[in-house]
Amino acid sequence: MSPRSPQVSAPRHALTLCASLVQNPMNLGALCRTAEVWRLQALVLPDPEVLADRDFRKVAVSADQWQTTSICPRDRLPEWIAQQQRNNTTVIALTRHPQAIALPTFAFPAQTALLLGRELTGIPEVLIQQCNAIVEIPQWGYVDSLNVSTAAAIAAYEYLRQHGK
Repeated sequence: MSPRSPQVSAPRHALTLCASLVQNPMNLGALCRTAEVWRLQALVLPDPEVLADRDFRKVAVSADQWQTTSICPRDRLPEWIAQQQRNNTTVIALTRHPQAIALPTFAFPAQTALLLGRELTGIPEVLIQQCNAIVEIPQWGYVDSLNVSTAAAIAAYEYLRQHGK
């Protein structure tokens, strides 16, 4: 769970994307690019080796040089969530769920961490229950979910719409 900060210091939005469950390096690269473009506080990755992965770097398009990242392996997520909450960060599971609040009606707290799901299997119920809230993006099609990087970008945009400058 070590931070990796770039040399450039500029104001960041108080939103962290936690991608510790995400496996695909291309999705992680897209998340890095999204986080950097919108100057998000941090991107949490499952493994430091992904930063050197060719597919990650191809999609991130150098965003990893500017985006603050930290590492939290999947098996340390319960501890990571608890630590965020002790630091007054609201941890929100972004997933389809019977108890989820629709994204357009959700009011994001200023200091927020979005927990993103693993491709195809989502977020384990034990982690969902540890979060402060569950948010879902309304969907009307036959396909059951959006790509994780697309879903994160939509949710981050809504956060920025509420808290951006």
